[in-house]
Amino acid sequence: MTAPRATYEVDGAAIRKLRMARGIQIADLARNARITRSYLSRLETGVRRQMRPPTYSALRNALGIPAEDEQLLAPSEPNTE
Repeated sequence: MTAPRATYEVDGAAIRKLRMARGIQIADLARNARITRSYLSRLETGVRRQMRPPTYSALRNALGIPAEDEQLLAPSEPNTE
């Protein structure tokens, strides 16, 4: 069994693209995800990249993304070993 993640590294551009494709205003998404508009803006612009699991889950739910869908996560770095 894997340990729960301490944080999730998110792809702010993916969050913004999905929000806009769904026609959701930033203030509305922030309210539905129970986060501040400024925090969501910092995520979308890449100023913030880490989210705690409960916050990530709330954002994912507000966008209607299933738990197994990882489209909001930042791409992982390729292993160069």
